[in-house]
Parts: sequence; C-alpha cells; structure tokens
Amino acid sequence: MSERCEVPLQNASSDEIRDILKTARSIAVVGHSDDPARASYRVGRYLASQGYQVFAVNPNATSIPGLKFYPDLESVPGPLDIVDIFRRPEFIPAIVDEAIALRAKVIWMQEGLADNASAAKARAAGLSVVMSRCIMKEHRALSFD
Repeated sequence: MSERCEVPLQNASSDEIRDILKTARSIAVVGHSDDPARASYRVGRYLASQGYQVFAVNPNATSIPGLKFYPDLESVPGPLDIVDIFRRPEFIPAIVDEAIALRAKVIWMQEGLADNASAAKARAAGLSVVMSRCIMKEHRALSFD
C-alpha cells in the first residue's frame, strides 16, 4: 500500500451509487490490464458484459481482438459517464484533472483507493465521486429489474 492511501471523508450513498450505475452508459477503466488474471481486466470485462461501453485506458497494454486500449483519457472517443480508477494513489490527482477537463460525470476509485483532495476538486467541478468501492461488486449487489 502506498503512504498516500486515505480513508474517504465523504462518499456516495448506496442510492447515489445505484443511480450512477443505472444511468451510466460509458465507462473508462484507467489502469485496465491486458492480463486476464488482474482485477482490472475482470472488472472491465464484467462491465462490458453488462451492457456498458467500456474503454480500456493503459498506455502499456496490448490491444487484442475485442479489446482496444487507449493511451490516456483524452484519446477515448466520445463523452464518458464514469472514470473508474485502478491506478496507484499518486496518479489519482492527474487522472481526476483529466476527467474534469473532459467533463466526465463520475470519478470512481476502486477498493483501497481514496484521495480526499482530488475528490473535493471533482465535486467542486460538478462530478459525483465514489471512493474505495469496487464497481463490479456494487453492480452485482444491485437489482436493476
């Protein structure tokens, strides 16, 4: 764990998380791996299987048929609803800045990731923020019937 790992001072409620997952259509998974054994790969593929348009963001990953990687958020075509972060805490501020500039709607930091200053900056820019929660676990726990 990084020394910058924080505990969320404020987080989205269960109702907010449900609304986010119900209305979102496009998700950029920043730090999406090309290794099926990695959590970011499994989460990205799960989200795609649930009907979300998933953009894999990782400048060091190799694209394969059915899975194209983008080097950064700016390279992703079209608007983004959720920016799902799978990167070490020291990278979160720059990712949040990029998401704000691209007018994403939600910053989602995966389990174990929280950056309260970046979260406050995102909220001030009008974005919703979820910290230290797994988007796949949250989605599985909800019923969208």
